[in-house]
Amino acid sequence: MKLSAQRKKDAIVFHLFVILLGYFMLYPILWMIGNSFKTTAEIFGSASLLPKEFHFENYARGWTFNKSTTFTTFFKNSFYYTILSTIGAVFSSAIVAYGFARVKFRGHNFWYACMFLTLMLPYQVVMIPQFILFKNIGWINTFLPLIVPQFTGQAFFIFLTVQFIRGIPKELDESAMIDGCNKFTIFTRIIFPNITPALITSTIFSFYWRWDDFLGPLLYLNKPKSFTVSLALRMFSDPQTSTDWGAIFAMGTLSLVPVVTIFLIFQKYIVQGLVTTGLKD
Repeated sequence: MKLSAQRKKDAIVFHLFVILLGYFMLYPILWMIGNSFKTTAEIFGSASLLPKEFHFENYARGWTFNKSTTFTTFFKNSFYYTILSTIGAVFSSAIVAYGFARVKFRGHNFWYACMFLTLMLPYQVVMIPQFILFKNIGWINTFLPLIVPQFTGQAFFIFLTVQFIRGIPKELDESAMIDGCNKFTIFTRIIFPNITPALITSTIFSFYWRWDDFLGPLLYLNKPKSFTVSLALRMFSDPQTSTDWGAIFAMGTLSLVPVVTIFLIFQKYIVQGLVTTGLKD
């Protein structure tokens, strides 16, 4: 009985600690959602999460933005950029990972080490050379500099998928080769279906990173009609005039909807993909 009572106390303490920690982690999001219904004066004059009066017009005012361009355009641009980039990054990384995990070629370890080292290469190092390159080929003010490089594979996704493929028994490949399958068929029919958790994990991370990307669109996109949501939110702030903070928080809240939706749908695959268990012998 004493042991059971102690377990209940431990469970209560644990859950209280988790709830408290969760509150502190979610507070910025709750603060933003609450401010999306407040006036500018109330945002800076009250620390309460709940507004005194709900101002739903913040969402309407923020969505219309201006008469020429609305957030419909910005969301379309963000989805276009994010979806194409994610497809390119995930599938190209899976193909490269299959080559590193299953195909033996000259300099295999050297090239794998070079790929792995790019994980430690800051984007700021290659930012200027890439910009000069894309400017010379006339890709500035288009989505091409943001999307095309994603189709060459991403080091983190390659590393993640390689570890997952290595967990798949090679006997499956050998059995398929006896049946007449080539490497491409082995990849499409055996490897690819069995790395679904790694693919979904890569998809989630890629979607998050591309959706929240601010620096990339800022470098290559100059026309407001081609701006993504992250750039559009920055346009709300004008030091020379009064800033509509209620509209900013309203659009910021809406910008989280796709991210939260993706997480809720695929959250169980994140841990499974990162653990990279694969199939066991």
